Amino acid sequence: MPLLYVTDLAYPARGRRYCDEDIFLTSRLREHFALALCHPADARALMPGFDAVIVRNSGPVLHYQEEYDAFRAAALAAGTPVYNPLTGRADMAGKQYLLDLTTAGYPVIPTVDDPARLAELPQAPEYVVKPKQGADSIGLTFTATPTGPAGAVLIQPRIDFTYEVSFYFVDDAFQYALHAPDPARRWELRPYEPTGEDLAFARSFVEWNTLGHGIQRVDACRAPSGELLLVELEDLNPYLSLDLVPAHVQDAFVTALTGSLHSFLG
Repeated sequence: MPLLYVTDLAYPARGRRYCDEDIFLTSRLREHFALALCHPADARALMPGFDAVIVRNSGPVLHYQEEYDAFRAAALAAGTPVYNPLTGRADMAGKQYLLDLTTAGYPVIPTVDDPARLAELPQAPEYVVKPKQGADSIGLTFTATPTGPAGAVLIQPRIDFTYEVSFYFVDDAFQYALHAPDPARRWELRPYEPTGEDLAFARSFVEWNTLGHGIQRVDACRAPSGELLLVELEDLNPYLSLDLVPAHVQDAFVTALTGSLHSFLG
């Protein structure tokens, strides 16, 4: 079954090299699938020649929004299988989920999308303001007096967290966790051994997202009070930092991904 593997090998990500990860993954996946790589802007045109599409390190969609929207519409119209499936409720669908999870009482950094609703947030000396359709920290600012059009921005209290931690899943199976001990160095990650409570926290968001198959990364921060709070649930094209985990963890991840793809593609 030929797969179209979507990646931007030249994307200039801060602190990591997308291309190395996709070179590694495709070198392992080609043992099980016939596949070809393409840039996200070319995915729609090339898709008819393949049985399925796997979207990996394709960079922030806002850099090629028109092409992505056309690809998504064409895939849905043709019934072409896309992995991750296009039914994701988190970053794949925008940032509305942060508001929905706040309203539902999940352990997430409290979020509103209107400066007029600032009183609904915990009082803080400074707030984080970012575009609702943003990605990769593009347009993020810190201010004591948030402004912006209602519905177009996300506003959160700036939390003096201890560290950030990410949990990586294939389908509903936990694979590994990495954390950034220094909050100022987000991409200087080290292996992290999660507690049962940590895993229950991360799994609650994977279950909320209801994706039967796919790769998800649950990003969280450790609040001053000790609890974890969700920062982001990445279900479109999460970077995996596979180069930072031991070889046996890489092997286990590839095995899980291969099994997930076989199951998804039937």
